[in-house]
Amino acid sequence: MSRTPAVFVGHGSPMNTLEDNRFTRAWSEFALSIERPRAILAISAHWYINATVVTSMSHPRVIHDFYGFPQELADFDYPVEGSPELARRVAEIVDPVWVGLDDETWGIDHGTWSVLAHMYPDADVPVVQLAIDASKPLDYHLDLGARLSSLRDEGVLILGSGNVVHNLRAIAWRSLDQGYDWAERFDHDVATVMTSRPSQLGDVVDSDDYRLAVPTPDHFLPLAYLAGLADHDGVTLQTLVEGCTMGSLSMRSFVAP
Repeated sequence: MSRTPAVFVGHGSPMNTLEDNRFTRAWSEFALSIERPRAILAISAHWYINATVVTSMSHPRVIHDFYGFPQELADFDYPVEGSPELARRVAEIVDPVWVGLDDETWGIDHGTWSVLAHMYPDADVPVVQLAIDASKPLDYHLDLGARLSSLRDEGVLILGSGNVVHNLRAIAWRSLDQGYDWAERFDHDVATVMTSRPSQLGDVVDSDDYRLAVPTPDHFLPLAYLAGLADHDGVTLQTLVEGCTMGSLSMRSFVAP
């Protein structure tokens, strides 16, 4: 098997699970364009805790970690299998960084399944999910992404799911295809760094737009895993799809070939 690409996806609203738009089509087309992975390691913004842990159960539950959306979304199921073997492998390859094995508390949240519903709609590729350790600095996540990169030689698709810009307090519900000036600027600045010097992702923290674009780091940090991986592997990241929506969300996605 050839080296499996890695991808960061701007997952946006949970409603993308049910919608057919240019972003969801890009995710689907990407999956069709690559060799089918043996398994998926997902790093979702929605498992943000004070530890580095990976799901290790054989049958992860589907977590509906949102409210206020249509019942159809609340009823959505993604009955994918887990992979205890891959979970143990993750813990092994990042040593001496400690990774705990979680066989009961979490599962697959919407940051993961809202994207995979389009990439692998039959839920027939095993998935494990890695928690984002909220207690660690950006450099920790860059380093962990680099350590995980060898999984790509084992047929594992590494999927980071978050958003370059994610400010729910500033949402403009009627601006479906537009971003605020500050959101567009920050999105462009991050794209420039990611496609030229990903190891320097931390530079964007000094941007005047950072505080508005990243009021909390949970959705931004999955990007660091792809940045660390790309720097380690010496590959140039490519934009899969781009665009801001609802004023304060970026849907930009990147691919590491």
